[in-house]
Amino acid sequence: MTEKEKKTGTGDCLAIMVQGTMSDAGKSVVCAALCRIFARDGYRVAPFKAQNMALNSYITRDGLEMGRAQVMQAEAAGTEPDARMNPILLKPSSDTGSQVIVLGEIRDQMTAMEYHHYKPQLAEEVREAYESLAEEYDIIVIEGAGSPAEINLAENDLVNMGMARMADAPVLLVGDIDRGGVFAQLYGTSELLEKEDRDRIEGMIINKFRGDPEILKPGLAMLEEKTGIPVLGVLPMMDVDLDDEDSLSSRLNRKSSDGPIDIAVIRLPRLSNFTDFNALEQNPLASVRYVDNPTDLGSPDLIILPGTKSTTADLLWLRQNGLENAILKAADRDTPVLGVCGGYQMLGERLEDPDGLEGEYPSLRGLGLLPVDTVFTPEKSRTRVQGEVLADAFAGATLDGYEIHMGVSQVKGDHFCRLENGGYDGCWQGNVFGTYLHGLFDTGQMADRLMSWLCARKGIDAGEFQAVPHEIYVQQQYDRLADLAGEALDVEKIYGIMERYKERKR
Repeated sequence: MTEKEKKTGTGDCLAIMVQGTMSDAGKSVVCAALCRIFARDGYRVAPFKAQNMALNSYITRDGLEMGRAQVMQAEAAGTEPDARMNPILLKPSSDTGSQVIVLGEIRDQMTAMEYHHYKPQLAEEVREAYESLAEEYDIIVIEGAGSPAEINLAENDLVNMGMARMADAPVLLVGDIDRGGVFAQLYGTSELLEKEDRDRIEGMIINKFRGDPEILKPGLAMLEEKTGIPVLGVLPMMDVDLDDEDSLSSRLNRKSSDGPIDIAVIRLPRLSNFTDFNALEQNPLASVRYVDNPTDLGSPDLIILPGTKSTTADLLWLRQNGLENAILKAADRDTPVLGVCGGYQMLGERLEDPDGLEGEYPSLRGLGLLPVDTVFTPEKSRTRVQGEVLADAFAGATLDGYEIHMGVSQVKGDHFCRLENGGYDGCWQGNVFGTYLHGLFDTGQMADRLMSWLCARKGIDAGEFQAVPHEIYVQQQYDRLADLAGEALDVEKIYGIMERYKERKR
């Protein structure tokens, strides 16, 4: 497309929607790739997902909460994350219920059935969010959820074909060949759809292929013949490091890596915002692994208690499976322990829940490693903050993070950091550190200070290892993703599909 053909953000917006044959088929990654490709072509690009279910969330500059997947895609597009890009965020609190967040604000706590009946009321808010973005951007890349062939949910669908109809957007259908049966995935998904929706599928993408795509050609030809839908690309299994979606992340199964500094992150049952530690994982000094039992804890150089959607339930789990005792013994041996958000609350002396917000226990003993008491309150702290670390080991490191938590903590000792607004956050005592701040390693300084300190404790020369600053590393990954996807996909056909749908709206 020529420069003259590019849109100017007046509402005459191009759109493309990526749906998948199943969860984890690669929708988020394909959307991120398209966001980067379009942005590098000179367009203003916004991601959009009407409804996301995730415990990995983020606080925008204006203090609103949204899912990390759309934050990742916005970063790939080079645009500021905006809660309109993810108007509905469901944060599971149990097997059958979730906190419902609408346009960045808590709307209610609902069971699955309650939300199913309530969802139609959200359609107009989703529409308004999408249309307001369409007025500001040249291209919107829309992500679906799960599979459009979940026919039991089709009637009130807001996130798959229901969203495609609302935006009048063409659809690309992604199938995961690494799991096997990709031809059945793609054919079966398209055949289960109503004709109006099936006709929206303008292209299919096969994802996570290992090998020579030439081998697939006979199967691709038969698939195209049977569905009448062209295959627009075969994406290879890409070695690209991007933020993951919650429990589906393969990184949570990692037991070891090559770095000399052994970091054990406790894999809590209701683990949230594990993306906090992605910056450590890419550091050549760090070997980050996830541990859910005392046998596997071993003798790490650092133990991290991460965030959680339910602090008291996960504290009881920690206590019952023996990890609490193992952590206490490690701390007594001078092993550093870091708690983030819910993990920080657990490290304190008492957790009080007078209103039963966290469950059936009005008062619980914490691990007692920090002089902190926490009282859970109905108000949710949701803000972005900047600060400077006060703890001796990392003093002077600057932070740019965000808070997402219920509860107020009274600190009876030294604060972990001083905030730019004049307040304080967290606590530290000896080899134990706690903070409410998510994203504390993303700007690099804290990660560098932490790794230097841990190396010094272990007698390792940190200067032998050169870590790429996290901010640069992330951008390198987005460019690598766009390079690989751009080679594998027929991008010009995708542009043509978007233009054709735009013309038919006139």
